[in-house]
Amino acid sequence: MTFVQVIELSTGRVDELNRLLDAWLTASQGERTANRLVLARDLGNRSRLLLVVEFPSREAAQRNSDLPDTERVFRRLVALCEDVPRFTDLEVLRDVRDNKTTVRRYLDEVINAGALGVADELCAPDFREHDPASANEPQDLADSKAAVARWLATLRPSFVIEDQLADGDLVSTRFTVTGTHSGEFMGLGPTGRPVRVTGQVTHRFEHGMLAEAWWNWDQSGLLSQLGVVAL
Repeated sequence: MTFVQVIELSTGRVDELNRLLDAWLTASQGERTANRLVLARDLGNRSRLLLVVEFPSREAAQRNSDLPDTERVFRRLVALCEDVPRFTDLEVLRDVRDNKTTVRRYLDEVINAGALGVADELCAPDFREHDPASANEPQDLADSKAAVARWLATLRPSFVIEDQLADGDLVSTRFTVTGTHSGEFMGLGPTGRPVRVTGQVTHRFEHGMLAEAWWNWDQSGLLSQLGVVAL
């Protein structure tokens, strides 16, 4: 059962608070069990903030609390506040999300904009990715981010979503990706050739996060456009 912790804070030091949260996200990468973190401000009282942290379960929240970095960051958080933070523990009874929007955000921000860190926010810690072009699959989140970095250096890809269908915890996306061969690919130095490839990817969600992905795309078409094979 999804578990949400709401922490009410009283502080005007928002910039310092954001820097503290950024430091915690970096330090706890790969260990934290939080699925999502939202910091919001009361428009009627600008010094009243709400920090909303979502976990897959109450047990996962406890494991997160036991991390050394969590305790250290909490002490620094208290020092930024005018009063002692107040905690509310919530058991989620219903949660409606637009999974298609999450997939769009992944393609737009992680791949098109090259913001690899966003993947840590959108993907579950045990994320798995399946790609017929990968020599070692399924790939975990770290492998997936490394693969995206290689594609960014090689082709500077830009995704355009043509269609999306959602069914339960699955989202299927048909896409067209264009780019320029600007880095080494399969031993072939950069040619500057433009490329255009079509494909489809299906994502599976758990607790509102990307948990698994299956890619199917025109690999032979890409190789032909780069002159690696003749069709």
